[in-house]
Amino acid sequence: MSYIGRTPQIGAYHKLDSITCDGSTAYTMQLDSANFVPESNNHLIVSVNGVIQAPTDSFTVSGSTITFASALSSSDTIDFIMALGNVLDIGTPSDSTVSSSKIIDGAVSSPKIIDGAVSLAKLSATGTKDSTTFLRGDNTFATPSGGGNTPAFMAIKTPNQSVSANTSTIVTFNSEVFDSDGKYDTSTSKFTPTEAGKYLLFAQLNIQAVHDQSTTEFDFKKNGSNVMGRYKHIALNSGSDREPSLHSSIIVDADADDYFQIVTFTDFGSGTTITGDSAGFTYFGAFKIGGA
Repeated sequence: MSYIGRTPQIGAYHKLDSITCDGSTAYTMQLDSANFVPESNNHLIVSVNGVIQAPTDSFTVSGSTITFASALSSSDTIDFIMALGNVLDIGTPSDSTVSSSKIIDGAVSSPKIIDGAVSLAKLSATGTKDSTTFLRGDNTFATPSGGGNTPAFMAIKTPNQSVSANTSTIVTFNSEVFDSDGKYDTSTSKFTPTEAGKYLLFAQLNIQAVHDQSTTEFDFKKNGSNVMGRYKHIALNSGSDREPSLHSSIIVDADADDYFQIVTFTDFGSGTTITGDSAGFTYFGAFKIGGA
């Protein structure tokens, strides 16, 4: 619903603090010793000497000041001032009384949280409530894992690695280029994101000693099993000193406890060698691209 002008407020009724007359026309209204600003004259019921006063005719308000049409002597008594709302302002809720459902169903809009009308302390959500966390839909506070595409890492191989023929071999990537959340382990060459979601994995292997009709391939392994089909290179230049590279990428689903490695295989009789170099001829990396 939208409004022309100021949006109406809803909330608690209040009996304001008592005021002692001193011969003045203007007095400051307070609630619990704090200045109180009503929405308008018409939001107040004011009784003086047992007589209800007519808004506008008998008094006006400006901010927290009520001004009577005639000065009130020290013998006059303001019996009470009742505020009939800020009829839409719910006032200040007690700590831990506002659940996420109240935010989601619109009883408390997110701007109210942002502008401080509902402080973090008022929310009933569990977890750490501070500037480093965010409120989830399940009424818990959580810590962001980082940027929109994290966890993310890239690692390279610096020493060469010998690969025996007809044997599946885990490729080691011993040097991190970066690792946003510390999810890659150089000792096992495993990427364990620990956060469910969809990830883009990519790898390149620079291969030495390939010969006519020999096949060298590598697989993306998830928990030790192939994620998808194999990625192959067949070298047809027998006797050449060329060192071809295999490169591929894949999008995978990951649960919190899944891990990923690169495994290679060759059928060349004497095996082959994977090139390691600080220039990054051989590398493995991944980053998150979306939720679970």
